[in-house]
Amino acid sequence: MIVQNNNYVIGVDGGGTKTSVALANLNGKILKIVKSSPSNLRNVGIKKAIESVGKGIAEILPKNKKIRISSTFIGLPAVEEEFRFKTKEIKKEFFKQKKIAKIFKGKIVIGSDQIVAFKSGTDESDGIVLIAGTGCVVHGWKGKKEYKTSGWGWLADEGAAFWIGQKVLQVVLKDLDGRGPKTLLKNFVFRKLKIKKRKAFFLNQKIYSPDFIEAVSSLSFICNTAAEKGDKTAKNILAEAGKELALSVKIVVKKLNFSEVKFPLVLIGSVLKSKIVLETVKKEIEKIAPKTEFIIPKQEAVVGAVKLAIEICYL
Repeated sequence: MIVQNNNYVIGVDGGGTKTSVALANLNGKILKIVKSSPSNLRNVGIKKAIESVGKGIAEILPKNKKIRISSTFIGLPAVEEEFRFKTKEIKKEFFKQKKIAKIFKGKIVIGSDQIVAFKSGTDESDGIVLIAGTGCVVHGWKGKKEYKTSGWGWLADEGAAFWIGQKVLQVVLKDLDGRGPKTLLKNFVFRKLKIKKRKAFFLNQKIYSPDFIEAVSSLSFICNTAAEKGDKTAKNILAEAGKELALSVKIVVKKLNFSEVKFPLVLIGSVLKSKIVLETVKKEIEKIAPKTEFIIPKQEAVVGAVKLAIEICYL
């Protein structure tokens, strides 16, 4: 392939709370990153997800400069699950976005946010990624084999922010009812949600709202704050979250025979910013895979999408 100075790539990292879009040259230098609205296919559907992607791409394209987009890699949540056989439908919807028509002459690949996250932390082809944000998922690759656990949505995804938020809500309601132990979480939750009257009635009103998923997930940050203040209940919730996440990783480690070899485990997501969760995950994984190389990327996950976009330029 002949590389020209005006050739660029676009990488997209879709998510449940936001979509990141990056413009880069063929050397991988990021020229601009913009944020758009959520693009989780499961949560918002194909049409809205692709509208979010299109909006981000339109914003990132230079207005008064002629450039050629050689390739675009779009990583979206739930592609590996129930949308893996709908990539043609997703592409069809994507090509309706006339405001970004200039990129249609290049290569366009719809893929998973999981491979995007993995590539943001390593250039290796074999390894595992653990994503623990609003939801969670573990995906591993080894040669021609791959295996995935979790990633089934916010009604499951044990160890993720939404799951932690549910646990927090449950113990706070038990505290208020007198059915459970006293916990600092109660005061922190009411303060976080700006509820003046410390009653379960008002808490439920706030939680069961149009922003239900975001409201519950936000309680995971409260859990970490309470744990740092020494709250035993909060510590137990986070330790349990770490064990649940580690369990998902352990299954992939065993399925791909990583136990006795060195491999990269890329750790992505807000939940892993909790010291208790992170240390628990590491401790549990090292029990069965002592040679694990834990990688916490210093760059945004969308960088992984850029790497993949560059790769497909040469296919």
